[in-house]
Amino acid sequence: MRFDKGHKEQTRRRIVETAARRFRKEGVEAVGIAGLMADAGLTHGGFYAHFASKEELVRAALEEASDQSRERRCRLLEEGESLEGLVRSYLRPVHRDTPELGCAAAALIAEIARHEPETRAAFTARLGELLAQFEAVMPAEMEAERRQSRTIGVFAAMMGALQMARAVTDPVLSDTILESGVEAALALARIG
Repeated sequence: MRFDKGHKEQTRRRIVETAARRFRKEGVEAVGIAGLMADAGLTHGGFYAHFASKEELVRAALEEASDQSRERRCRLLEEGESLEGLVRSYLRPVHRDTPELGCAAAALIAEIARHEPETRAAFTARLGELLAQFEAVMPAEMEAERRQSRTIGVFAAMMGALQMARAVTDPVLSDTILESGVEAALALARIG
């Protein structure tokens, strides 16, 4: 059977997009290749026409998820959003409730720490891009060295708050954690 030009790339993209969603929602280890391929409307055997290993797919899915998040942040920044707006956008209930559409770092960081160095290096590069976007909206009068360390602290507070809010079963406590995360992140961003 002959396929249209670009079919292989479209199929690969569908696999990567499906993996990016499923990995963020369920975790890398919980997602099997057979189930993932079925979700993408493909057969298990077709996987190896696109990827040499699951680890290669993990890297591609991390890139896809990171690209999606970067595009959202870019739109917010183009609309003139401040640091507070980025923090509040990140720590909102809809982000907590839909990990499959959200930040790959918050959803997968514990697992990524146990992956191959090449995967961790890919994650490191994408995290660097994310931190650069946040650093660009930190207070301009903050000295450069402090700006970098505060940016890391702000994002760590945001990510930790999001993870905690997802983990608890009490919805009121979860909302309180999100709001406390906003306050903590913004406090870290202040000059002083």
